[in-house]
Amino acid sequence: MNEKPRSLRITATLVSIALPLFFVTFSLAGEPDSSGGKPNILLILVDDLGYGDLACYGAPDMRTPNFDRLMESGMRFDQFYANCTVCSPTRAALLTGRYQDKVGVPGVIRQNDDSWGRLDPNTPTLPNLLKQANYHTGIVGKWHLGYEKPNIPNSRGFDHFYGFLGDMMDDYWTHLRGDKNWMRYNEEVIQPKGHATEVFTEAAIHYLEKQAAHEDPFFLYLAYNAPHFPIQPPEEWLEKVRNREPHLSEKRAKNVAFIEHLDHHIGRVLKSIESLGIQEETLVIFTSDNGGALPYEQRNLPLRGGKQDHWEGGIRVPTCVVWPGKIPAQRSSEPGMTMDLFPTLCEIAGVEVSHPIDGQSLLPIWLEGEAADPERVMVWVRREGGSRGGRAYYAIRKGKWKLLQNDSFEAMQLVDLEADPLETNPTRSDNKVSKELNWLLMRHIQEAGKVPWQ
Repeated sequence: MNEKPRSLRITATLVSIALPLFFVTFSLAGEPDSSGGKPNILLILVDDLGYGDLACYGAPDMRTPNFDRLMESGMRFDQFYANCTVCSPTRAALLTGRYQDKVGVPGVIRQNDDSWGRLDPNTPTLPNLLKQANYHTGIVGKWHLGYEKPNIPNSRGFDHFYGFLGDMMDDYWTHLRGDKNWMRYNEEVIQPKGHATEVFTEAAIHYLEKQAAHEDPFFLYLAYNAPHFPIQPPEEWLEKVRNREPHLSEKRAKNVAFIEHLDHHIGRVLKSIESLGIQEETLVIFTSDNGGALPYEQRNLPLRGGKQDHWEGGIRVPTCVVWPGKIPAQRSSEPGMTMDLFPTLCEIAGVEVSHPIDGQSLLPIWLEGEAADPERVMVWVRREGGSRGGRAYYAIRKGKWKLLQNDSFEAMQLVDLEADPLETNPTRSDNKVSKELNWLLMRHIQEAGKVPWQ
């Protein structure tokens, strides 16, 4: 590393509108601290992994040794939330630190007319800021935030891109979506051979090997398409699960094999970090973009619901952060959201964030075990076509109270997550709590309405 150790002085000014909005400034002091240089950052985002679909999260039919080992090596979160119930909005929140509808991505960005977002081209991204701290920035895997300039990875702060621009693959071997090829190496159209999980693993390992030879730190955003449907594990992996778990339905067996195949290849990436000798200076974050899809027998138990729902099973996701020598192995029940990773990683890198963001730094939780704001307000929004006709539906949480709907035509329901953590007994009563939450949500919608999304 070419950066000398420097301490961070953090000044945070809260500007209050309807919901918390943060202008966060990080400045560097001259006194060195014990943190050493800036860490490399590996951020692994998987697609549609259910809260209960890892062995360490209670799946009795799963064998996920690499996920389990990773979760045991750092801080595992029991209340970490994706910003949305579907793909594009969560990815927009991750890369901007903002609520997705405030950067123009309230719904899924698609290659056809059924598209419900356009990432604001003027919003700074996480790789934009990390480059200010001499990070080399790379993305391998699924992008899903645009198909052409200015909203392709190399135009939004990434030095290196090897992956898939589109929303989902119709086939994990052909990599096509609607007969179109969205696979790219930077801006070049490519046609790699093999299962997408394996292709992205090889590309990630190649990136790590190349960057390990440089002094500057790197930020690698590794975004697998798996285990998003179509559920297509290699046949030998499926056969292994069939033999081991003969009682499983074919759908469930395919999902188990698909995730175990993913576990194996993420293990290869983690092993490469060890073999390159950069494990002690690399921060690893793992999370999912939303909950598992119930029609494909993905598992979110013991939570209610799944992908596309605002029940906990649709938005609460398995998450951990591993930073050797910094974050002790433990479990945390403190809530966080995908967009919180933006200010957290900027703080770690010593980067000034002088524009408005909605995410809150999790570093005090990670390093000091501090408690999160017990009265924090969190909002979820998803806009969609089809039977919803382009309408949005919402959820909002403040403290223990959560007001939600799972469809734009559905009445809001109120849940006390302390008394009813599995959301078995929601109420539609029009009480003081629901009125307050509805007002806060209305103010959020008014703010987000200033941002175009087409």
